[in-house]
Amino acid sequence: MNVRPSRAVLVLTVLTMALGAAACAENDRSGSDEGGLTIGLLLPGDRESRYWQFDKPLIEKKIKELCGDCRLVHNNTISDAAIQRQQMESMINKGVEVLILGVVDPPALRSTVEDLQEAGIPVVAYDRLAEGPISGHVTFDGAQVGRIQAEALLKAMGHKADGGRIVMMNGAITDPNAGWFKRGAMSVLKGKVKIAKTYDTVEWREENAHTNMSGAIAALGVDGVDGVYAANDRLASGAIAALKAAGVTPLPPVTGQDADLAAVQRIVTGDQYMTVYKPFKPEADAAATMAVALGRGESLEGIAKTRLDSATTKDIPTVLLTPLPVTVDNIEETVVKDGMYTIGEICTPEFRSACDKAGLTR
Repeated sequence: MNVRPSRAVLVLTVLTMALGAAACAENDRSGSDEGGLTIGLLLPGDRESRYWQFDKPLIEKKIKELCGDCRLVHNNTISDAAIQRQQMESMINKGVEVLILGVVDPPALRSTVEDLQEAGIPVVAYDRLAEGPISGHVTFDGAQVGRIQAEALLKAMGHKADGGRIVMMNGAITDPNAGWFKRGAMSVLKGKVKIAKTYDTVEWREENAHTNMSGAIAALGVDGVDGVYAANDRLASGAIAALKAAGVTPLPPVTGQDADLAAVQRIVTGDQYMTVYKPFKPEADAAATMAVALGRGESLEGIAKTRLDSATTKDIPTVLLTPLPVTVDNIEETVVKDGMYTIGEICTPEFRSACDKAGLTR
């Protein structure tokens, strides 16, 4: 049986570890070994996720710009609260002075956020709003994400948007953003289409979306799905694979989010109708700026212009950013223009013909 250490023990451990921190060389640290702040970074997802591919290197770069001698301690967590709790406690032991946290399960990790506060470590909640005493938060407007997805879905459904049947493939209930997206979407969809089936997809996993979509098709029939609201691109991928496996033709319009490369390629071929692009650099820059300011004991007044409430904390200083829709008509003006992908990365030989048809030729 594992017994969690008491907060008093954790705080004492921090003090003890801090005495030897200068002599320790951590394998997962970036930056100088002398001076500056020690900043922790915990992000959800595996190495294929947007957090690892885009957010992490952007956060690292901005921290180095703001604080050349800062050190970064980082890990990624694959949707497991127990693992992330251990990582958070490890951050305390490593003597971090501020933590950027992409929380995987806010209620389950609330007490560990409280442990961090007791240890004198402010937390910047990244992309997802953690529970407990959070010092700052940066995210995209989740209600707007849902509205953008729903408006695009109705447009793509055409005349079927009037009473047509859709499947809602929402995210994990442990992620507060999933509910935020869903509420935004429902504010547009309610009273216009029939929600024939709705799912809260465990751990945002593609395979779970595939299983759920297969069940929906079995219940509704191959001609019974007029549209699919998929909360992100991985769920869209699972849903589309299930539709194809069931022989559904033509494919109904499917939404997404995160502008994954594979999703952009599916949009080019017509398998997926749209995705939501959340420019990662402004989010990463804001988180890094907040972390450095908090680590230096500075106010977030000039950085965070919005205040949000979590289930436990009111008036959290927040940087709230604006998402953008991406369809085949504006790929070049969004993800390509911002340098997220090049035309060459999108238009590999497999997609060259579809790219030519879409006008992606540079």
